[in-house]
Parts: sequence; structure tokens; C-alpha cells
Amino acid sequence: MATMADVARSAGVSVATVSHVLNGTRPVLPHTRQAVLDAVEELGYTTNTLARSLVTARTRSIGLAVSAISNPYFTEILQGVEASALEHGYSLLIADPHDDPEHERKVVQLLHERRVDGMIVAPSAEPRGLLAYLGRHDVPAVFLDRLVDAPDGGPCFDQVCADNAEPTSRLVTHLAGLGHRRIGLVAGRPGLSTTSERITGYRTGLAFGGLPYDERLLVHGDSESAGAEQATAALLSLAVPPTALVTGNNAMTIGALRALRAHGLSVPGDIALCCFDDFAWADLFSPRLTAVAQPSRDIGAQAVRVLLERLAEPDRPARTVRLPCTFVHRTSCGCPEEPEQSVRFEQPEQSAQSERGTVA
Repeated sequence: MATMADVARSAGVSVATVSHVLNGTRPVLPHTRQAVLDAVEELGYTTNTLARSLVTARTRSIGLAVSAISNPYFTEILQGVEASALEHGYSLLIADPHDDPEHERKVVQLLHERRVDGMIVAPSAEPRGLLAYLGRHDVPAVFLDRLVDAPDGGPCFDQVCADNAEPTSRLVTHLAGLGHRRIGLVAGRPGLSTTSERITGYRTGLAFGGLPYDERLLVHGDSESAGAEQATAALLSLAVPPTALVTGNNAMTIGALRALRAHGLSVPGDIALCCFDDFAWADLFSPRLTAVAQPSRDIGAQAVRVLLERLAEPDRPARTVRLPCTFVHRTSCGCPEEPEQSVRFEQPEQSAQSERGTVA
């Protein structure tokens, strides 16, 4: 097996220069760098990651803890994390906390014991154990999708997510503009920031549409298909059921559609439907689903970049990065069939403790 010294002799440079080229620790002249890379290719040299980690105290690995990896939304986020980590020379260790606070703390401890350089975590609705562990062991971490703020209202860790309130408000005002006066919301699991922010957007949209808030029209589907099916059935059992629905994520959209079918209702003939989260087959449904599309892969990639910046500058203030969503206008809302339209939401002004990311 070729060694770094073999690469140095072949390229006619020092071992230190080879190290700088492979680890990116110091600028190297372009022709020298190419000579080293050519020697690496010719000799089939591979880095001894274990030996390097013993010297640098870094493993060049990232721990990713996200629940419901089978969920298309988190699957796309994972793809973004993996691609960005690989681009920066990092490997990925993945664990599923199953949205259970105790299991969440255990898998984070397991990742930490594997000596990952940092973690990207989608927190549960009760993250106290997670926060205590990360804080006690001073683990560099970025929260993904779901936010957890300190008592003063600022972020306690770096965070990356999409905008939630404004896009949800847009779905509600769109339905109100079509004449709907009873608009229901199938919201996610209580305690999650995504749930509370989308509820805020729902209520804001009702106000913009000149509609009163009726607590009976807001139900929780617990961010899952089965829960949403039951929650939607409860809405349909009201003495005066809603004429339009907004669902809080893609899994709950599936559950809501099952409930509507079980009640013999058609979309949008009997009830209009808009959903938060677009997914690959949303335009294959009949009718095609009007949705808010989150920049899933970009959220994952941005989380890696923020984590690497944290590793480079451990003492920098924590920040929250929000990425804009896109309104994808199809036909489940009751609008006539037209070419699909996608409108990116304008980004609101950033606060002092957050910044807005950009999506290519």
C-alpha cells in the first residue's frame, strides 16, 4: 500500500506539501498541487483516516439524527446533507431518534461516542435531554427543520429551516380568495416549532381573508398519516364541516386524502385541499396537489455549511438561517387546469439573531 512518503517522492515534493494538498491546510501552487494529485492517482494512495484522526483529534465525520428517514421530506434533506458533506471531505453517520425524547438522547450520545466532529439534529417536541447532553459535552451542533430557542428568544444552537408562517398564510388566503369561509387545518405534532409556526400562519391567513378563527377547525394529525386520517375524519364529522383543508406536511396529506375517500368526498368538487410540503408525485394525483414546496436539499446542504463554519469558529454567536419556500399552484384548490405555476415567496426582513439563506 502506497504511503504519503511514496507520493512525495513521486511528485518531487515534501511530505508536508502532500499533507497540505490532501488536507487543504495551506495554499499550494497549482502545478505542485496537480503533481501531488497525479501521484496519488498513479500510486492508488488512500488516506489513513484513523491515523489522521489520532493526530488531529478530528474524524472528518458528521452525525445526522433525523426521525422518519422514510419520509420523502427528510429523505431529500438527507441527500442534501450527504452531498454537501462529501463535497467537503466528510463522511456521514446516521441515526433515527423516532421522535422519542429518550431515544433521541441515546442516539445523540451514540454518535458522540463515535467521535463525530459535529452533529446535525432534527429535535423532538421535548428536547430537554438533547439540549442538556449537547451543552454538557460542548458538542458542535446544528438544529435542522425544527427550531429550539433559548429563554431570551434567541437560538441556543445554530439552526437551519424553511419559512413556515408566511407560506401557510398564503395557502389560507388563496382558499379564502376562492370563496371558502370554513377552512380547516390539519396541524402537526404539538411542541414542534414547525407546527406552531404553521398554526400562526393559518391564523394570520384567516385574518387577512376576513375570516374568524374557529378552534374546532384546527386539529392535530401528529405529523403522521394515521393521525391525520383520524383528525380529518373529526373535521368531517362537525355539524358544519370545512369546505377546504390545509394539511401541515406530506405524510398528513396522504392521511387526509384517505379520510376524504372513506367519506366519499372528491377533491376539489366536494372539498378543496392545499398542502404544506410538495413531493415528487404531487402532480400525479387527480387532481394535482396545490402545495408549498420546501427547499429540502438546500436545507440539508446549508446545515452542513453552517456546521463547518461552527467548527472553524467555535465562539461565534448562534444563528438561525431560514430558506424561502415556493408556492406551487395546481388544481386541488379548485382552480381550473392551467400550466403549473411556481412562485417563490418573498423573504421577510431578517431579525438581528437570524439570517436568510439563498437557494440556487
